[in-house]
This record gives sequence, C-alpha cells and structure tokens, in this order.
Amino acid sequence: MNALFSAGSDPGGHGLTAALYELGLLVSDLGRSVDFYERAFGYRFAPDGEAMLGVGPRRRLRLVPSPDGRLGPSHVGFAVTDESQLDTLGERLAVAGVAHRAIDRVGYRPGALAFADPDGNAMIFGLADAADIAPGPDALPGHLQHAVFSSTEIEAMLSFYRDVVGFGLSDAVVNDEGLLTTFFAHCSQEHHSLAVFRAGQNRFDHHCYEAGDWGLIRDWGDRFASLHIPIKWGPGRHGPGNNLFLFIHDPDDYWLEISAELELLEPGRTVGVWPHAERTLNSWGIAYLRK
Repeated sequence: MNALFSAGSDPGGHGLTAALYELGLLVSDLGRSVDFYERAFGYRFAPDGEAMLGVGPRRRLRLVPSPDGRLGPSHVGFAVTDESQLDTLGERLAVAGVAHRAIDRVGYRPGALAFADPDGNAMIFGLADAADIAPGPDALPGHLQHAVFSSTEIEAMLSFYRDVVGFGLSDAVVNDEGLLTTFFAHCSQEHHSLAVFRAGQNRFDHHCYEAGDWGLIRDWGDRFASLHIPIKWGPGRHGPGNNLFLFIHDPDDYWLEISAELELLEPGRTVGVWPHAERTLNSWGIAYLRK
C-alpha cells in the first residue's frame, strides 16, 4: 500500500477550513463564453480589467481571454473562515519553502495569499469580501463546490495539498498494484473540494456545482435541454462522495459537473480506499478512467 495513505488511516491535513469560492478560466472567445455562462448558469458579468467577472448565487467565475490559445484555469480561489486560517497557511507555506505573496483581488479582503502548486496551478486563499447575490428567477441553485486536476505527479500533489495547504484526505483510489490513481481532499464537512487524478499530462479536469438534491439534477438537465446543451455523461452516481451527477461541456470543451447529495463527513470518518475501476467512478454504468 502507498505510504502516503492507508485504509482507515487518519486523513491528515492541518484542519484547514475553507470553501471553493471562485474559479478563473482561460477562454478562447470571451464573448461566446460569457453568453454561455449567462444563459446556462445565470451568472451576471461585469468587466474586471481585460477579463469578465461573473457572480451568481454562491458562485463566482472569472473568464480571462487566452493570450496564446492556451486553455486551463487562470486561478482557483478558496475562501477561508478567518484571519487565523490565513496566517497559519502562510506559516506552513514559508516552512515548506513555497513561494507565496499577498495580493489585492476583487472579491477578497486585502492580504489574500497567491501561490502555485507542484504542477504550477495558480491558487488563491483569502477572506471573502463580496456579498452573495440573490438568485434571479432563472438561476438554479448550485454552489461552486469542487475543482479537479489531472497530474503526472499525483503523490507530490497529495503531499502538497494535505501536508502543506492543510486539506484532509477523504478517499483514495488505487490500481491493482496499489498505486494511487485518484485522491479526494476536503477542507470542510463536504466530502471533497479538491481532487486529483493520475494522468499522462498535467491538465485541468473539471469544476463542479453542488445542486443539493436529486430533483435539482432533473431541473438542471431540463434547463440544459431547453438551451440545446447536450448531457455528455450521466446521470450517474460516484462511489467516493456517493453523489449523483451529470456532466456537460462549455464552448471550450471544459467539463462542467452538476452534483447532488454529496456526502457530508461525520466526525471520526477515516480514509476509504477504492479500486481503480469503472464502478468506482459510476456505480450506475459507464465511467471515464483518466489516462
């Protein structure tokens, strides 16, 4: 068994309490992406420098024109619960020798921390400084809930996010040789706010909105159907997290997930270890195993 984890072990981490707060995405056509996210997700956009900042009920999305055609996240932003969380994170980054800096960013109080993970993904952790907006009549519930990467160095990513940033480990997926292929990490009661798959290249995998219950999965599906946005995967049920899901693509083929009934972690819950198999990713049917 991989030395980084074992079934039933302490999930590790340093008690980080935070939530996924906003996501920045590099896009190939800013106007097209703004139109899509306004219609499909009810975001309200306003200029933010060269980018467009979208806000919705418990969700924030910054769309950034790609200068060179490269796609992926411009940043992934988490909101911590208090100043002490931010101070402690800064101390852990310093001890680990991770370059970081304080930044001023719209939507955060001054002093948010910016740094990069081992794969170079830009991360922001700070105190939220923006009131949630009331949902419009056509904005379905679904808070921005988790972000997922694929990585060639998954063990380094687990060590970084658990031992430096402070996430706890919820579940791990291993192959027949006991090699780690996926990990799910939490920073709140929700089963995971971050996950990483082993793959042949480093890339952004998807981001997810938690709708809350199965009936809202139906409503989101009907909304996408009314806009002629096809469901690409699902509905189904994941093993780790036990959540119901469906996936669509945005105009740049980013994967977007709508989830419901994600597991809420109970005190004393220990790490689960799952086999690398289709049934782990979707107990209802087919699954996409990352390569």
